[in-house]
This record gives sequence, structure tokens and C-alpha cells, in this order.
Amino acid sequence: MRSLLQQLSRRRPYDSASDQMRRLIDLVVAGALLTLATPLMLLVALAIRVESPGPILVRENCVGLRGRRFQMLKFRTVPHDPDRSVPLWSRKPTPLGGVLRFTRIEALPQLINVIRGEISIVDADGRSPSFLD
Repeated sequence: MRSLLQQLSRRRPYDSASDQMRRLIDLVVAGALLTLATPLMLLVALAIRVESPGPILVRENCVGLRGRRFQMLKFRTVPHDPDRSVPLWSRKPTPLGGVLRFTRIEALPQLINVIRGEISIVDADGRSPSFLD
């Protein structure tokens, strides 16, 4: 009995046929969406660069399948604060950031996370480690 539990706990994420099928669908859909969205993503990246200094993409620490930690990519929607003098929750979005949040375009870089296998299109939201602690 114990060896069976050990084998199940060490199972790789894509062992079952349904997991493999889901991964294949994720790759095909994310690849197609990324191909179609690339021109829009380039325009958004340029607009973010022109609007305010700082990085174009931000990385958010998240927890994925079986507690594996990864960094979720998003377009930056708030002014860059390298000193972290203002808490993240109290920062106001830039004018472009408000539009990106409203239209959910800020989440398009997450397609890269899908292709890397860190998240799935079905459940694209990773969980913050602070919610799991």
C-alpha cells in the first residue's frame, strides 16, 4: 500500500492520457493565440514604454500544479516604483493601464506561461503563495 502511495505522489504532471490531451490542446490554442496577438502585444509594449519608464512586463510569484512555484508574466499597468515606497495594492493604474485591465489585455503574456507548461488555459490563474500559507 505504501509503495502505491509513493508512486502516486511522485507522478509527473502529464502521465495520464487526459493530462497529455489537455497539454496538447494548451499548446495548440496558446500557440495560435500568441501568433494572432503578437502584433497587438508589440503595440502595447511600445505604448507602455512611451507612457512611463520602467519594465514592460512584470513578474508575479505564483504557485501552480503540485505546489510548484513560477513567475506569471503580465504587462505593467501601474507606474514603476523601483524603491517600492508605495505598496502594490495602493498604486493607481496609469491611463493605459486602466484600459489594459478593463480589456484584460494585460494578461496576454500569460500565453508564454501556458507554452512553458506552468499554467493551463483552462485554469490560467496561478495562486499567490501568500494565499496558500
